Amino acid sequence: MRIPSHPGAILKEELAVRGLSANAFAKALGVPQNRISEIIRGRRNVTAETALRLAAFFDNFPEFWMSLQTNHDLAKASVECGAAIHKEVKKAA
Repeated sequence: MRIPSHPGAILKEELAVRGLSANAFAKALGVPQNRISEIIRGRRNVTAETALRLAAFFDNFPEFWMSLQTNHDLAKASVECGAAIHKEVKKAA
């Protein structure tokens, strides 16, 4: 199973296309620079608040950013512990 890209990878590409640094982008969003750097590195998840800010900046929808994060998280969890969960969980009768 292929794990979808972390939203930070998409964000990194978008910033590169626009010639924006993480610092300049963070200032435009009104958030600490380390929040953006950590998201870009895949070390921090996109929260609902950050999704709202990203959507306002890119003129798209917060659901887009939340969906990217959710799809990444679910696929990663499935790869890491999905088989064990299927063995442990008792199905409803």
